[in-house]
Amino acid sequence: MTDAKHSNPVEIEIAEPSSLNEQAAAALVIAGALVAVADRRVSPVERDEVIRFIRERGLAPHLDDERLSAMFDALAERLEEPDFANVVIDTLRPVSDMPLSSHMMELSERVAAADEDVHPHEVQAIKLLRLLTLALPRAKPVTSGQGRIERQLATEK
Repeated sequence: MTDAKHSNPVEIEIAEPSSLNEQAAAALVIAGALVAVADRRVSPVERDEVIRFIRERGLAPHLDDERLSAMFDALAERLEEPDFANVVIDTLRPVSDMPLSSHMMELSERVAAADEDVHPHEVQAIKLLRLLTLALPRAKPVTSGQGRIERQLATEK
């Protein structure tokens, strides 16, 4: 018997985004989804606000609205699991060196206000995102073998 969560290709793709652009889009979506699930009522207007924000800023032109919507729904569902903190951290870590934090903070605030009821738990989720964007371990740049050799030679001299 196949587990439905693991057979959905959208969730598999989100869990292991294939490119930096996909990872950046997932980071933005997770910021909005975290705030949306904080009050235990995910409203369609909150998902729409995430998509609208990303579109207005041209932050993920390679993804259509349907894909962003599916990504939001899948991540929002994962954030309702007990290991939600790991989901957030694992989604944000690969893009920690990208300048996305201001976008994530603005997006999270817009999602909180989207349903015209800013719940105290949504405020806490925004504070958590702010802390994570400041404290998340930075991704280590991947260098070619040639770059490593050149650095080694430079330090030996």
